[in-house]
Amino acid sequence: MLSPFAGRALAGGAPALPVSPPSSSSSEAASVAPGSGRIGRTQVGGIAVEVYLEAVRAGAPLREGEEARVRLEFSDANTKAPLDGLFPGAWIDALTPGAKSSDPEECKQKLQGFVGGSLLNPPEHDLNAYFVLGLNEDATITVVDPLFSFGGSKLLDMVFLKSPGTDWALSRDQLRLYVSMAGAGEVAVVDTESWKVIASVPVGKGAGRVMLQPDERYLWVAIDGGAEAARVAAIDTVKLALAAAIPAGAGSHDLAISGDDRYVFASSSDAGNVSVIDVRTLSETRRVKTCRQPVSIAWSEPAGAAFVACQGDGAIVSVSSDPERPLVRLQAEPGLAQIRFSPDGRLGFVPNPLKNVVHIVDAAGPRIVQSPEVESEPDQVSFSKAIAYVRHRGSETILMIPLSQVGHEGASVPVVDFPGGQGPPGKMALRTPAAGIVQAPGEDAILLANPEDRMIYYYKEGMAAPMGSFQNYSRQPRAVLAVDRSLRPAGPGRYSTTFLLGPAGRRDLTLLVNSPRIVECFPFTIEANPDKPDGRAPVVATALQPNSKIATGREVVLRFRLTRTANDSMATGLSDVRIVTFLSPGVNRRALAAAEVEPGVYEARFTPSEEGIYFVFVESASAGLQVQKSPATIIETSEAPTETKIEGAPQP
Repeated sequence: MLSPFAGRALAGGAPALPVSPPSSSSSEAASVAPGSGRIGRTQVGGIAVEVYLEAVRAGAPLREGEEARVRLEFSDANTKAPLDGLFPGAWIDALTPGAKSSDPEECKQKLQGFVGGSLLNPPEHDLNAYFVLGLNEDATITVVDPLFSFGGSKLLDMVFLKSPGTDWALSRDQLRLYVSMAGAGEVAVVDTESWKVIASVPVGKGAGRVMLQPDERYLWVAIDGGAEAARVAAIDTVKLALAAAIPAGAGSHDLAISGDDRYVFASSSDAGNVSVIDVRTLSETRRVKTCRQPVSIAWSEPAGAAFVACQGDGAIVSVSSDPERPLVRLQAEPGLAQIRFSPDGRLGFVPNPLKNVVHIVDAAGPRIVQSPEVESEPDQVSFSKAIAYVRHRGSETILMIPLSQVGHEGASVPVVDFPGGQGPPGKMALRTPAAGIVQAPGEDAILLANPEDRMIYYYKEGMAAPMGSFQNYSRQPRAVLAVDRSLRPAGPGRYSTTFLLGPAGRRDLTLLVNSPRIVECFPFTIEANPDKPDGRAPVVATALQPNSKIATGREVVLRFRLTRTANDSMATGLSDVRIVTFLSPGVNRRALAAAEVEPGVYEARFTPSEEGIYFVFVESASAGLQVQKSPATIIETSEAPTETKIEGAPQP
């Protein structure tokens, strides 16, 4: 059964396949010549579809390991007018060996597995998917694939950091994630194709809030600390290196960036001021005294100013880049928290956890127009296109405020609520400015992180209960993020997305449109990349045991199959194979000698002594197999005995 996640790209649910193609259809598909772009065309029921696949690097062929862009163009076959609202789905997978073109029946059979979420034969790339990320209390980020079913965790991968993440920012193409780490004093750069940390940029202890400029030229990082240590760092996103470190006032900081990429505004809680930084010169132009204990700042494009929320004296102050433009001060009560603006930039929402109210600011005035009372200790407001969601530290209740019905001075504020879990989602020991509620890509739905429950919930807008939830492997998700891999509208009649090309060889792009029913496969070729070094390890490992739950103190058999990449033969006769385990978040590391029990299959026995989450890897120095290149198996232990069958291994 498809989850609501799959349904957003494939409107109407899973089709009954195979189906007979309509008699009015015609198609053409051929291998793409390097740089030619179009890989095929089809016409069904008066709708023409052009399918393009091009390297992101202008003029380059489709080469392994490089970025490519899929573009679908829909038009009326007679008038040539572009057509919208078709919600296409697409997948990329290996073409059957020896086949010169796609067989229509085989194409439909493949599609049936892709749409149904086959675990046995997943596609190489799902161009309809998005992944749910949890920023955890330990030094990890969980990556969950929400495609298959609810009620259990579908852990796709896990990103390991040097210290717990403080804040994060996602690039516009969603291929790169930047994560600040206050403890490590660095910003980790995560590749969202491989889910690996590809770079770490030192910026200094106390790295906190991070923001990308709209043009993504620089990533800005607030470094919290005393007068000597506090500063704002600019990271060059091309070189992935520190471009400038600009002194700022002492204390904690929040950031705002003007819509034209010209200025960065940094609030300083202890100093009570805002630094205005010129992006062109990477230097501070002036420092503005604003209020007592400014804790949050956000940019409003309609107002052309940054608005600062001040905890100490309850002021909300607007600051412009123009030194001749006077400050505007709005007065509320002490205790203000994070300020954030609605998607159109007009309405600012400022919760006050001490007074249990949320102030709504009309930036055009500017003035405070409404101040509805809410639940206990509101701390953060997040937005979908139509609704503001209010999170609380002292209550599990989430409030929904329709944006179309607020902003009128003195009017009552309509509020609908729903439970955001068992515990208060805003309650956490290690706080983060990152959003705990985000809109699900392409849907009228949200994702909500609840660290108390150790869960991420999925809610359809207007529903009083979650449609689903994702276990977070006993971790506390302090913030949530969605990385979208789906085909997104890119102009009239156009849909597009980018992805990373796999190994050289023949591939199929499988296309599905529900109405009118279009099912078509378009073959293409990925070329070998002479400039790309062979990054394959001499030996690769395959875990032969699934993720499992066992009782603490019970012995479990761990097995890995080792294969030589040069000729796909079993890596036999290795005497230094070790199976490595550690308890999350990286303690109690153990290396167990593994014995070869079958040709190329190595085994060790492990008894977890503590309750928790264990990660299992394999390494062999003589075979060139590093722990970092090993697949991870996760074993969850608890005091209560759990019967678990470990496939591929004898039971103790």
